[in-house]
Amino acid sequence: MAGNAIHRFANTTVLAVCAIDAPRVVTSAEIDERLADVYTRVSLRPGMMQRLAGIAERRWWEPGTTYADGAAMAGAKAMAEAGVNPSQIGLMVNTSVSRAHLEPSTAVAVHHALGLPSSCQNFDVTNACLGFVNGMQLAAAMIESGQIDYALVVNGEDAREMHESTIRRLQEGDGDAREVFAQFASLTLGSGAAAMVLGRADLHPEGHRFLGGATRAGSEHHMLCVGDMDDMRTDSTGLMTAGMELSTALWEESAADFGWDGGMDRYVMHQVSNVHTKSIIDALGLDADKAPLTFPTRGNMGPAAIPFTLATVADELTQGDRVLLMGIGSGLNASFAEIVW
Repeated sequence: MAGNAIHRFANTTVLAVCAIDAPRVVTSAEIDERLADVYTRVSLRPGMMQRLAGIAERRWWEPGTTYADGAAMAGAKAMAEAGVNPSQIGLMVNTSVSRAHLEPSTAVAVHHALGLPSSCQNFDVTNACLGFVNGMQLAAAMIESGQIDYALVVNGEDAREMHESTIRRLQEGDGDAREVFAQFASLTLGSGAAAMVLGRADLHPEGHRFLGGATRAGSEHHMLCVGDMDDMRTDSTGLMTAGMELSTALWEESAADFGWDGGMDRYVMHQVSNVHTKSIIDALGLDADKAPLTFPTRGNMGPAAIPFTLATVADELTQGDRVLLMGIGSGLNASFAEIVW
């Protein structure tokens, strides 16, 4: 029984979206240097991350700064840009994959750091790389139902621990090239933060309307990428093949209905690699010049990638521009969502 889940919103608008860069640049060449002995042992050439994924560098937070700090910084910036006081926020959703512990939620730390009121509901939503878009959907549903006037969706990711543990495991292990490839995706991850303020369109005609979108699940593929903060194992080829099939099916069933097949002004895609980006553009017949890229210098920032990329091009958008958010998350789930600028 195949099909898409459709969601449409009539009174939700995006008031601000912003990005926070982690400050420490870590190049792929630097990681290759640390893995030189491993590559020699398994007969692989350095440069795979640049050559295969197109990722030249990614970021780390400085010691003492956490992904939750990044999420809070992004949230504060977004509220300031939106002109919304913390006391007005009725919902705060943290969508970070990164976490220091199982309980309590990361959301409570961000809620406290931002000085949000006790009346502000707060919780984590995790769904691999689609968490931020899911947070937007939940926020819009609560705005549309009249429960809240304003929502804040935040995300902070920290890839440093994953990078360090992966490099150490490969250095100390005795696996072959297949073992290196199984952990390759871990080294393409990046750190950063993003946040978005959403509100009622009838109160903010100046905002950017969030019209809704469609999602599709392919949970039979839930074992293709499995990880925690220490170790992530990925069948990269299987993941991309299944993700392409899922996204194509989602597009075929929804693009004409939403009018996406007539062309959009921007395609803000989840940022994984050159191969992934080109494959989705070719399969759906999109204009590559309208798909801004952040992965070459930021890596795969997980759920932060879509809002971070949107924030980098926000100043280039003009009133009426149609922006399609496009993501695939391990599990698998795929989502397309439209904002009219």
